[in-house]
Amino acid sequence: MKIGIVGAGSIGATLARKLSGAGHDVKVANSRGPETISSDIVAAGAKPVEASSVATDVDVLITSIPLSRMPEVKTLIEDLPAHAVIVDTSNYYPVRDGRVDALENGMVESVWITQQLGRPVAKAWNAITAGSFEAYGRDDGDPDRIAIPVAADRDHDKTVAMALVEETGFDAVDAGSLAESWRQQPGSPSYCTDLTRQKIPHALASADKARSPHRRDIALAAITERFPNYSDVTTDYLVRLHRALYS
Repeated sequence: MKIGIVGAGSIGATLARKLSGAGHDVKVANSRGPETISSDIVAAGAKPVEASSVATDVDVLITSIPLSRMPEVKTLIEDLPAHAVIVDTSNYYPVRDGRVDALENGMVESVWITQQLGRPVAKAWNAITAGSFEAYGRDDGDPDRIAIPVAADRDHDKTVAMALVEETGFDAVDAGSLAESWRQQPGSPSYCTDLTRQKIPHALASADKARSPHRRDIALAAITERFPNYSDVTTDYLVRLHRALYS
């Protein structure tokens, strides 16, 4: 499968390595140019490209960028084939992304993205920490394999996204429609809590839309207070904190 990835941060880079390792033809772009793409991504088999060509002739386009930059992607997908699936990995944090009135007024973030792009998307890989995603992929059937929720409105989009999640070493769980994808966003019990396939359906079902933003903000305040330099935060701390606050 031909896959383009927009964004080469922690999640985008791991996706590039894992999907290249699974045998896919992967190209990756960021906002700074192909010469800035990490050498380990290239060594894994992914091809650095200019952002203007990342969506050309691909079957899947994965967006892994700050939500505030999502409207810029629309110019990149003008030539995206009609059959291609867009999979988004982003999350909405007001303090990082600035004010987005529609989201502040309760619009589901994934639905807002479809409006910005003018195309359907699937939501996947947003509910796992970068550390867990890089380190904890396991073989199919492993009882401790972490599950990742996947939401989409079209069956084809969801099927493709779930298959790719499985190939990255995690169990894909059908999380319903994009309108329900708030259940896998920050503040919800399924968000970055490293649950298994058996436990994540209950976590999705028990999410509280009214309380999730408040829980998200409490978690972010706790992280900022303990780790003034966010790069120092550990995966174990994040997972334990989220399990304590979001459950």
